[in-house]
Amino acid sequence: MAVNKSNQGLLLFWLTRRQRFALGTLKIKEIVPFTELTHMPEPHPAVLGAANIRGTTMPVVDLAAAVGSTPLTDEERQSGYIIITDCQRKTIGFLVRALDRIVECSWRDIEPPPRSLGRNASVTGVTRVDDQLVQLVDVELIFANIYGREPVKAKGELESEQMAVLRSLNILLVDDSSVARKQLSDALNNLGIEYRITANGQKALDIMREQAAGGHPIDLLVSDIEMPGLDGYELAFAIRDNPTLARAYIILHTSISSEISVSQAHQVGANEALTKFDVDELIQAMLRGAEHRST
Repeated sequence: MAVNKSNQGLLLFWLTRRQRFALGTLKIKEIVPFTELTHMPEPHPAVLGAANIRGTTMPVVDLAAAVGSTPLTDEERQSGYIIITDCQRKTIGFLVRALDRIVECSWRDIEPPPRSLGRNASVTGVTRVDDQLVQLVDVELIFANIYGREPVKAKGELESEQMAVLRSLNILLVDDSSVARKQLSDALNNLGIEYRITANGQKALDIMREQAAGGHPIDLLVSDIEMPGLDGYELAFAIRDNPTLARAYIILHTSISSEISVSQAHQVGANEALTKFDVDELIQAMLRGAEHRST
């Protein structure tokens, strides 16, 4: 089953008999029927094993178990499908019970997850399809649960002049993922760089308007792309369309490992698009932003 990445869409699938979940199609490389797996030493409980698909060996995760639902039975696994994702520089397969279909969906139609799902739910947003609730899987949270959450620090050292430049900037970070916000915060906190941070694209736009009106415009924005409500593309476009905000240097920071995301980022006016999460790449992009503003 090939996935069309030319349009923004959601792949709907079943992890249980009653609840549909979804992934953004930009995160998906391919979907294949279940294949036999090889054992992995000391895996995470949700990791079923490793699959070799078209020459690439990857871990395969029982997505039902990863989001806190009842793990798939042996029979459900055998008839299931592996969704191969390319996120955060890792290739990983998610085994699901059954596929539904791909639907077009505006990020404005996606809402933050309700509190009833709990703070630790592996869900980044919810929407309605056929008048039924669909939960969007928080891939970044699942990655963090499987691979761990080591403190994020830059490997390279910055010169004092570079540190001074970054500390002089009015920086805004925006990401709907709690994991990504923690990573961004850790990266800047370890360098002693001040910043503002929010989980919402619309709130980020409001903050930028307030800062500009107060005579302290945002110099540099680091924003996720896929967010409920106002996504990163729309946020970048709105900034460039507003003369009081347009001088901000925009870095779109995404878990999607795709040339499409870079191309679309430039089309909406972003200066750069980076794949999460390499601290040194992010810091160098921020330095380029500082240099760009000084010219």
